[in-house]
Amino acid sequence: MWLIARRSFAEGWMRLAATLLAAVFSIGLIAGSLQFTLRAQEAVSGSDASEYSRADVLVQGGSVDADDPYAAPDGQVALGSVAGRPGVAAVAGDAMVPVSANGSDGKLVLPPAGAGTTLRPWPSDARLNPYRLESGRAPAADDEVAVTRHVARAGKLDVGDPLRVTLPKQNRTLKIVGIVTVQGHSAVASGDLLLAAPATVQRAAGLPGGTWQSVWVKAAPGVQARRLRADLARDLGQDVTVRTAAGVRNAQSADLEGAGASIGGAIGTLSSVAVFVGLFVVANTFGTLVRQRTRRLALLSAIGATPRQIKRLIRWEALALGAVASAGGVLLGYPVSGLLTRLFAEDGFDISAADAQFGWIALAAPAAAGILVTQLAAWRAARRAARISPMQALRAASADTPGRRGPRLLGAFAVFACAWIFFGGVFGIRHEEPPGPDRTVGVCVMILMGCMTTAAALAVLAPFFVGPLGGLVGRVGTAVSGEAGRLARATITRSPRRVSSAASSLMLGVALVGATALTVLSVDARFDATGNRVMLAEHAVTATGTTSNGPAPLPRDAAAKAAAVPGVSAAAALTVSDIKLVDPPPGRPSPEEPPEPVYLTVTGADQATLPSVLKLGGHLPRLRDGEIALTSTIMKGQKIKKGQRIVVRGAQGRIPLRVAAAYHDPSHLFADQAVVSSATMDRLDPDASTQVVLVRGGSEQALSHAFAGTPGVKVLDESAYVKTAAGAMTKGMRVIYGFIGMALVLALFGMATTVSMSVAERTREFGLLGAVGATMTQIKSIVRWEAATVVLLGSLLGIGTALGTVYLMHVATGSSVLSPNPPWWLFPAVIAGAATVTLATSALPSRRAAAVPILEATKAE
Repeated sequence: MWLIARRSFAEGWMRLAATLLAAVFSIGLIAGSLQFTLRAQEAVSGSDASEYSRADVLVQGGSVDADDPYAAPDGQVALGSVAGRPGVAAVAGDAMVPVSANGSDGKLVLPPAGAGTTLRPWPSDARLNPYRLESGRAPAADDEVAVTRHVARAGKLDVGDPLRVTLPKQNRTLKIVGIVTVQGHSAVASGDLLLAAPATVQRAAGLPGGTWQSVWVKAAPGVQARRLRADLARDLGQDVTVRTAAGVRNAQSADLEGAGASIGGAIGTLSSVAVFVGLFVVANTFGTLVRQRTRRLALLSAIGATPRQIKRLIRWEALALGAVASAGGVLLGYPVSGLLTRLFAEDGFDISAADAQFGWIALAAPAAAGILVTQLAAWRAARRAARISPMQALRAASADTPGRRGPRLLGAFAVFACAWIFFGGVFGIRHEEPPGPDRTVGVCVMILMGCMTTAAALAVLAPFFVGPLGGLVGRVGTAVSGEAGRLARATITRSPRRVSSAASSLMLGVALVGATALTVLSVDARFDATGNRVMLAEHAVTATGTTSNGPAPLPRDAAAKAAAVPGVSAAAALTVSDIKLVDPPPGRPSPEEPPEPVYLTVTGADQATLPSVLKLGGHLPRLRDGEIALTSTIMKGQKIKKGQRIVVRGAQGRIPLRVAAAYHDPSHLFADQAVVSSATMDRLDPDASTQVVLVRGGSEQALSHAFAGTPGVKVLDESAYVKTAAGAMTKGMRVIYGFIGMALVLALFGMATTVSMSVAERTREFGLLGAVGATMTQIKSIVRWEAATVVLLGSLLGIGTALGTVYLMHVATGSSVLSPNPPWWLFPAVIAGAATVTLATSALPSRRAAAVPILEATKAE
């Protein structure tokens, strides 16, 4: 059987080329997704370098958030109170000031893997200095800075270049005097570092002289870090938090591992859709190959080959094809990974700090997956080949044997039952997750996977629909094309599996396009309608750059500068920060699991001007210092009532607040979870970033002129800003579009190859039609009417799947953003596109069919 398989593979490589290309594309998606995941994890874990690598103990002012290993402490500690104590060999002050940096092209430098960028002091004591100068020198003057190597590479900067930096309270231009690495890495676990003279960082952090947020401590020789930690904690009292540096490093490493696992899971979920399409396409083309070779396989059976040997023959062919496709797919995975890297970088998640991966996992895993995919795809074809009887060698290969309805119905039911693995997960997510974006995304992903599995069940049932639709198309064809239409009807109804194979690939393409278009149009329409209703301001001053957390911050003086423009009646800056809900504490999902911390995005605004620029729902009064307004969704999910006192943790520690009102932001673009006054925001986070300045009055030209000297700032009108804010809310969609686009190309490729192979399968039939007098025009017409059946069946099933997917998302999430109300032109456009693609892919096969010579037909298989 191996010799027969090898000869068949060598002789029929042109016939196998289409299946081989489909397998290469499918394995390329697997390899590219895995390559990107490994690279992302390398970017995350590869930055598992720590600025605390030479410290033994950290003395941090006030308290720290135990759930966030990167959070700054909320108090201050005097350097002199730690220096000189027993067991202390050296000390260095530390402070973390969040900043953003611009490269040589003026664009924002994205920190690696969704981390942040902070301004930190250069340690004066070499015993605690973890930074290695790769070039240049240490910063000394107030306007000098050393940067980690990732900042230099990503921003295309070098020693001596100016660096534009946005600090919490001002913009500055600093001079790069050094480029450093930390433990051989280009960044640290918390992201990128800008290292300046200690006095510069102290002023930027607003710290009094001699005090710091943290103090790094080097233990004296022979003193254990744990013992020194205990001694310092006892002597310094409760106003500080003392931790071992190793404990902080371990917490950051654990967080990085969790982030890497999350990234891998997200990419795996997205890539599974494309892999499913690839598996489907390869299975379809393999099935067509078996039908093409019915006569040869029947002759093998007639001369004594057993069903087991026939199965082995198909599997050997699949193994050879899988090996070749795996090699090509692994190579294709690198450009696919590069495309994903660019798409993620546009949404603020940069992994360019990590190089392409060439380890055994990156190479062997997709190759093994490719062989497994082709073996699974060939499983059904091998079973069908084993059932071919010797008598079938005497009849045309293009005629289907009458299949049994029972096994097909049972198979479809089994596939649909598998879909409930995903649909059942929806109930689990709704039970465990509180209302919010995380639950909505999780539910949508489960429904998408379930509906794609349901589409596979519809593909199994597709041959049952070919007869009625073929009859309908045949009657239309007879009325239009006469005898050619009648012959088309006969060929369609005689071979339903051939038609359904092509229609199934088209169905997946239509379903992907339809579901994506429905979702995007629904989200855009919702944001556009509600955003323009909520935003009363005519203009918005916003930043051009994008970080992993959303738009880049604006300078703190942006609101005052906008208010000074002639004609402006109101200018309100919306500042944003994350706070942790401490009391009431979050509930446990189960007695065995610890509660998940609850973080809220709070928006600060001047209460006098807020009603002039935003029209939020509910009854939102003018908030006073110490008051907070929460959305009704948050209050319901956390069981909080109006008038209740809660305790939150911000950058300045724990602060009690009174819930003054419940409100809602219908647009989810401006204040989606909580609102406080500017005074309260200063208590929560004095360095909160300014996200946007909403302006009433004035002209766009005057505002643009006022901010002409501020880099990275633009002025937008109402509609333009709503679109920009909506784009920030839906970041990550580019990646989803990329995966769906690749899956769509693969699905259409599968349809085209199936149509082309079905024509080659019917060489004898078309040649004999020519022999009995059919013209080339009539033969072309037969192929085109069959293509019309493919379009009708694939479009109906695909549109039904798309509508069902979005409707289930709407019902399961309860989100008004996901509404299955398509515009009237959507599905006609999808059907027109499907018809265009199908007719275009059938044009060459129809010409080939019309040109089949009679002598070639007599010797066809």
